[in-house]
Amino acid sequence: MSRDEIINQLKERNMEEIIELIEDAENGNLEELELAKALGLLRDETLNDLVIKLLEENGVNIIYLEDDEE
Repeated sequence: MSRDEIINQLKERNMEEIIELIEDAENGNLEELELAKALGLLRDETLNDLVIKLLEENGVNIIYLEDDEE
């Protein structure tokens, strides 16, 4: 899926904050993003993976936080 297709999917779902993250990454204003590994960024796993890949392609270091509860 292309960048524009991802953006269109996000717009259809009113996910403006995720679009802003992508735009920040493209403009060099986002260097790293911390995510809970169990939750990800989006509920839709496929779209989540595509957005994370797009962020990484724009130089964002994704830091996965582990759940330390035992």
